[in-house]
Amino acid sequence: MINHVIRFGPEVEAARAAGAPIVALESTIISHGLPRPANLAVAKEIEATVRAEGAVPATIGMIGGEIVVGLDEGEIHHLAGSDDVVKLSVRDLAPAAAARADGATTVAATSAIATKAGIPVFATGGLGGVHRDASATFDESADLTALSRLPITIVCAGVKSILDVGATLERLETLGVSVVGYGTRRFPGFYLTDAGFDLDWSVDDPESVADLIRAARTHEVHDGALVVANPLPADEQLDPALHDRVLAEGLAGLERDGVTGKEVTPYLLAHFHSATEGKSLDVNVRIILRNARLAARIAAAL
Repeated sequence: MINHVIRFGPEVEAARAAGAPIVALESTIISHGLPRPANLAVAKEIEATVRAEGAVPATIGMIGGEIVVGLDEGEIHHLAGSDDVVKLSVRDLAPAAAARADGATTVAATSAIATKAGIPVFATGGLGGVHRDASATFDESADLTALSRLPITIVCAGVKSILDVGATLERLETLGVSVVGYGTRRFPGFYLTDAGFDLDWSVDDPESVADLIRAARTHEVHDGALVVANPLPADEQLDPALHDRVLAEGLAGLERDGVTGKEVTPYLLAHFHSATEGKSLDVNVRIILRNARLAARIAAAL
């Protein structure tokens, strides 16, 4: 039945038939997360990184209303260059399909599609989470509830530091989402190596992550996600003082310009790129490439 609702790219289809390791990749980073033309070059580099570690990349998106697991080079080029690509969370998949839209999948949508497709490992940059002032706005990412019900392993650099990191960790705990640090007992903050919060669990190698995944499958008690928080080395992070200054300026800009809802994150990321003169983009790219490499190693170990 799945082949009637999802189209698999040839490379991914062959990997599924052979039982080869596959890593799911989101497409929002291509269409909305990185500036042109760097977005296309980085998308290709992410896939090349996964292949170099012995796994098959499955970049997920929507083309003409059809969900595609394993976008080909032309489809990735289209999502990277078109102005009409819709940002798709889980709730948007059916309306976008009916409208025959072209769309890029968020962490939540990519996780849901990858799970449906039987792909257990997903690499992204940073998770969405609870937004600042969420006690008044009730604004939190659909990533959180998606992770509470999807048995997928997500390799990330924590949650974006523009969010309320502490509140996000509290929500992940409430939702039963397992979080482990990779080589650390401190939770990373995307651009920052250490977001200032302790973690209860850590692992030091891909084989240990694979053991965690097997243990969850064996127990069959909870279907929630496993978040593998993979921090940047301290000498590769964005300078913390620069980060804090730019973030304060960006938050003030949100208030000044009346930016709310799903436009908050792209606004702040664009501000970081401009205000840091591209330094944040360099960090962002390092993050996703490191996570893609680790995810491929985990998929191979699994």
